[in-house]
Formats: sequence, C-alpha cells, structure tokens
Amino acid sequence: MTKTQDSRDDDADVVANEVRLVGRISGEPTTVELPSGDTLVTFRISVPRGAAAKGSADPRASGPASGSAARRVDSVPCTAWAARLRRSIATWRAGDLVEVTGAVRCRFYQAAGATRSRVEVEATAARIMRRSSAAS
Repeated sequence: MTKTQDSRDDDADVVANEVRLVGRISGEPTTVELPSGDTLVTFRISVPRGAAAKGSADPRASGPASGSAARRVDSVPCTAWAARLRRSIATWRAGDLVEVTGAVRCRFYQAAGATRSRVEVEATAARIMRRSSAAS
C-alpha cells in the first residue's frame, strides 16, 4: 500500500457530501422523463446568502446588502429520483418554505450532440415547513 492510499483511507472519517437547505421554492417542480426511462423531479430552492452565515466570520455574509431590500439569494437546482419523494415534491408550490437534505451531484447528459454537465443537490429527504399564503 502506498502512502497516498494510506492518507485516502484516513480521509474517509473526515470527508463528507451532505447538504441541508432551508428556503423557498422559486417555481413549480417539474417532472422529467429521461431517455433511459428514469423519472425525476427538478426544482429550485432560493436561499438568502446571509441565512447560514449568522455568527460567521465571513465578511461577505454581512454588510450593506444584508439588511436592505437588495438582499442576495442563491437559487439552488435540486432533483429527486425516489418515487415517494417525487410524489411529495410534486405537490409543492412556488413560495413554500421547505427543508431538503441530500448530496451535491454532478450529472452528465447529452444535449444538442454535446456532453453537458450540471451540478445540483440530489434530495434524499424533503419536507414542507410552511405553505406559501399564495399557494392553494
């Protein structure tokens, strides 16, 4: 065994690909059937930039924009592959406050004769925390 292999084995205890997002659905979830026959639901969650940074030493997390109407948000693309999870997410509406847990994935696909990639959060669990007052 080489020294590099030894250090990789030690890293297994400290590396992680775990995501928890709490934010608002920015549009209707969309069901997509892939050429392979697999089905997934895609959706986006808008998360304010300063939300996770309370108490953070990161200077970008606070500042003039954090308390103003010009608050910055990240719109995070998400997918769900499991049938039960897809059915649940399909009932969500724009503005719903939701919690999603999962992992970051880089998915490759063919489009217009070229290989493309997409980075997204693959949800393994999700729930509505509060329905939007506009949702019915």
